[in-house]
Amino acid sequence: MIIVGLVILGLAFGSFVNALVWRIYKQENAKSKNSRQKYSISKGRSMCPHCGHRLAAKDLVPVISWLSLRGKCRYCHKPISRQYPLVELSTALLFVGSYLFWPEDLAAPVNLVIFITWLISLTGLAALFVYDVKYMLLPNKIVFPLMAVAGAGVLVKALLLGSVAPLTAGFFGLLVGGGIFYVLFQVSSGKWIGGGDVKLGFALGILVGGPLMAFIMLLLASLLGSVFSLPLMLRKRLHAKSKIPFGPFLIAGTLITKLFGATVIDLYTNLLI
Repeated sequence: MIIVGLVILGLAFGSFVNALVWRIYKQENAKSKNSRQKYSISKGRSMCPHCGHRLAAKDLVPVISWLSLRGKCRYCHKPISRQYPLVELSTALLFVGSYLFWPEDLAAPVNLVIFITWLISLTGLAALFVYDVKYMLLPNKIVFPLMAVAGAGVLVKALLLGSVAPLTAGFFGLLVGGGIFYVLFQVSSGKWIGGGDVKLGFALGILVGGPLMAFIMLLLASLLGSVFSLPLMLRKRLHAKSKIPFGPFLIAGTLITKLFGATVIDLYTNLLI
């Protein structure tokens, strides 16, 4: 029942991710205050991205509505991107996978609170992933709330445990996660890495829970980025000056680190021994 609940919750939050990405992009490119209000995240009504027709409840059921309409708008019959069901299914999969592979005992209240914080953070991470892939930007409207949620999770953990250790770990995680990128950004005048990646690095450093985990996250992100880029460079589809979004690799590195970071450390330690 828990898994079924997480699937339903993940599908719903995945639908929210799609709407969030579209609305923020429209707001950022709106030319008037009225246009920005039209795409308000809290007050705007769901609409077709092509014809602008207001969508009914039957048009908003995650995955099922897309399938029943055969991937087309009910009103203008224009194609609806496969992004919508893919993001909904992916978010549901992330929710379930996080539950199945969560590295701590969820029976403990403090771990349950951190898990809930993680699920909220996953929603922001999914939105940033999609936004960066589509538009090569990491908007502050998602990064800053993500940072706040991560910080709130650390604070609650510290209060429940009655210890400052989580706060210390979160602080040093922030320094490693964003500090390295900040130095690279300053040294290169923004040519090697974007300002959005720096801010995201700060948020992810808090989220993964400590300096060592933050370092593993950065290492994994770099490895994933290299694995993705090198074959394309060999095929000459990318060159040395090509720009690729690094946010998705940071997010993937964060997912692996959060769920399997302790395992990665154990494997590395065993290899050294």
